[in-house]
Amino acid sequence: MDATAAPQLRRTRRRPRVPHPVIVLAMVLALMSSSGSAVASQAAPGTPGSSAHRQQVLPGGDLPLSPAAFVPEWSWPLLPAPAVLRPFEKPPRTWQRGHRGVDLSAATGQPVSVASPADGVVSFAGTVVDRGVLSIDHGGGRVSSFEPVTTDRVEGDRVSRGDAVATLQEPGAGGPAAHCGLPCLHWGVREHGEYVDPLSFVTDRRPSVLLPLTG
Repeated sequence: MDATAAPQLRRTRRRPRVPHPVIVLAMVLALMSSSGSAVASQAAPGTPGSSAHRQQVLPGGDLPLSPAAFVPEWSWPLLPAPAVLRPFEKPPRTWQRGHRGVDLSAATGQPVSVASPADGVVSFAGTVVDRGVLSIDHGGGRVSSFEPVTTDRVEGDRVSRGDAVATLQEPGAGGPAAHCGLPCLHWGVREHGEYVDPLSFVTDRRPSVLLPLTG
């Protein structure tokens, strides 16, 4: 081959084809889409797209499962549900000061009926120091006590949940005003001999559960 043919060969050599900009953009978007799907499949629990989130969705539906409705184990001894004037305060030691029950607000100017919060058997009905006390054994080591009250119940009487078992004692010496400064019922509960919070039997004390957002 002579020297005059070389330039002609260089002119006929084909240059490599550069992809069209539209094709390049489409490829980039496709890669981004596949990466986003992989991240979504590994999302943190409780976020849309995660396995934990899918477990909280009703089969065949879009609504998350809600916590079971709270059903109180006992009922309030006063109706309607009263305000709590003073909560339960567990003493640091059994012999130290505390508030071994709750003080429930009561209506004024009319007799106030006290109901048994659960089925049980009257274990005590009488006077302690200067006030009437009624205790009900609910079984399982649980005992409710109410004061100051008057009652015609006697030891051994069987009562059912919601039964009227006593009447709040009238204000006066040893009456409601002597304990709270206004009409109130003191309700204490012992479980296997240890005082516990009565409100744990009538109010929802479960921790709050945050459900994932839908949509």
